[in-house]
Amino acid sequence: MKATIQHNGATFTVDLSQPIDISIPLTNNEQNPIAWYIDKPVIEPVKMGDWIGKVSEGSSTNFNNIFFNPHGHGTHTECLGHITRDFYSINQALKQFFFIAELVSVQPEEQGEDLVITKLQIEKALNGKTPEALVIQTLPNTLDKKSKNYSNTNPPYIEEAGAVYIRECGIKHLLIDLPSVDREQDEGKLLAHKAFWNVKDVNSLNADARHDATITEMVFIKDEVKDGSYLLNLQIASFENDASPSKPTLYKL
Repeated sequence: MKATIQHNGATFTVDLSQPIDISIPLTNNEQNPIAWYIDKPVIEPVKMGDWIGKVSEGSSTNFNNIFFNPHGHGTHTECLGHITRDFYSINQALKQFFFIAELVSVQPEEQGEDLVITKLQIEKALNGKTPEALVIQTLPNTLDKKSKNYSNTNPPYIEEAGAVYIRECGIKHLLIDLPSVDREQDEGKLLAHKAFWNVKDVNSLNADARHDATITEMVFIKDEVKDGSYLLNLQIASFENDASPSKPTLYKL
């Protein structure tokens, strides 16, 4: 099924029968990616006395509890409530779900012991484009991103100036294949998060903080998906929480 969309005076054709899912499934085994020093997710049947919510154990239905953390267990989308004293919900922040997105590939630069995505790299990759959403794939693009335990590995991150540049381009939705846009151990500074959401004080938000902007972390883009322009469908579960597991899907324009 094909659809025609218009954006900024341009007309695009989208084949909706060819979705490109860039989310990572949540599982309860060792193949599930992990960050922030937590254990793997738990998916198990409800047990009440002798009753077990599992068809193979005699129940009429499979009836599982799921215990997971959206930030540490896979693809998730978060709002500025992730870093503020006051509560803000991703379910209230994200009210539109289709965006023109640009996918770019960047090889983080060595800076001392760190690997950093710089403003200059982002500027060069965008090449003057100002999409609604930016999807960053880091190079090398290894399959272990889908199952890696990132805890205590100091993954690459975006420098503060790069996040400022993304914000100043008017990009509302940032997606990346890393567990965080910030350094794993940064003494709680969260410079890229704050720069992207324009949050200067987590205890008292400035008037121009970006309540409708989102960050999606721990996506995975297959090698055959090439850099370029896409239609992004950014779907979340309706959690009243700072973050939700999400299923971002791209459609080639």
